[in-house]
Amino acid sequence: MSKPAPNKYKTTHWPSYHAALKSCGALMLWLDPTLKWAAEPTGKHGRAPTFSDATIQFCLTIKYLFGLTLRQATGMVESLLQLANLD
Repeated sequence: MSKPAPNKYKTTHWPSYHAALKSCGALMLWLDPTLKWAAEPTGKHGRAPTFSDATIQFCLTIKYLFGLTLRQATGMVESLLQLANLD
């Protein structure tokens, strides 16, 4: 027995097909401008924390999502903050 012939689809509207292919690779991130990136002083002895827990969680989430090393994730987060005009 032979296999049935596969269906052939003909693209009739190339602009929408092209736009659909482009949107498959789209990435959108929302960064809250009110998020406190710097940590609050603890008042304890020793070095104060530099970043807040939310900042560390965001950086680790980016690291996990994109399979990056910690330095690469830090660089990506820094560039995202620059693109969003956040301090």
